[in-house]
Amino acid sequence: PGLYAPPRARGHAASAPPSGQRRRLNDRPGRHRDRAFPTEHSMSRTFLVTGASKGIGLALAHRLVRIGHHVVGIARGDAPDFPGTLVQADLADPQATERTLAGLTKCSAFDGVVNNVGLVRPQPLGRIALPTFEEVLRVNLHPALQTVQALLPGMSARGWGRIVNITSLTVLGAVDRTAYAAAKAALTSFTRGWALELAMTGITVNAVSPGPTETELFRANNPPGSDGERRYLANVPMLRFGQPDEIAAAIAFLLSDDAGFITGQTLHVDGGASIGKAAF
Repeated sequence: PGLYAPPRARGHAASAPPSGQRRRLNDRPGRHRDRAFPTEHSMSRTFLVTGASKGIGLALAHRLVRIGHHVVGIARGDAPDFPGTLVQADLADPQATERTLAGLTKCSAFDGVVNNVGLVRPQPLGRIALPTFEEVLRVNLHPALQTVQALLPGMSARGWGRIVNITSLTVLGAVDRTAYAAAKAALTSFTRGWALELAMTGITVNAVSPGPTETELFRANNPPGSDGERRYLANVPMLRFGQPDEIAAAIAFLLSDDAGFITGQTLHVDGGASIGKAAF
């Protein structure tokens, strides 16, 4: 783990588009190129997704491949049904992350990144341990910064790129989530600051903030009929949980050509939970 090896291809090879196609992408940075080029449905791009082996990351990989893109995922675990190229690496290790990214950027020309990897360590205020607090901040923030820094030169040179950070509804307030909410709030700040820095480069930076989403991990901690399920549902006006593919749909839109004039924004995909409780 942590040592880069050529990725195993599952369905597609991790390679740059043909030189002719890549030349068509190389117009001047900052120009409104999207108007003159095909949409994502007819132009294949390559996206990097962290935390890609399950949940929202895996759903996103399947969605992107269905519409013709190639996906390279990074995760600690394996996913036999991953539709693109999956590289196993521990993104909590900055040296391993750096080596993995260096290897990947030599093999592929990436058009965007989705920073989806995260870590939650729930702790009530009176029992927050500083090492745990620092671990949560490190795992949620350091890989996001490293991936963007690794892909930025290539996206800048081509004058087109997409960065999507996955934040959380917990930034609006949640018990036992001091560290996690702080980390996700920092990602929101990253999104706004990076969007300003990159506004003239053809690279957009946005965030997606999911509400309670019915992933395997969520269900393991909140089985049907549990107090946890009732507590979460009480805060969602739609009275249901989101599905991973619904979150993936919002992310895929922000990765598309159609989202070329959207940057620095956080899109809440939460069944209305960020605006209040339903009146019933």
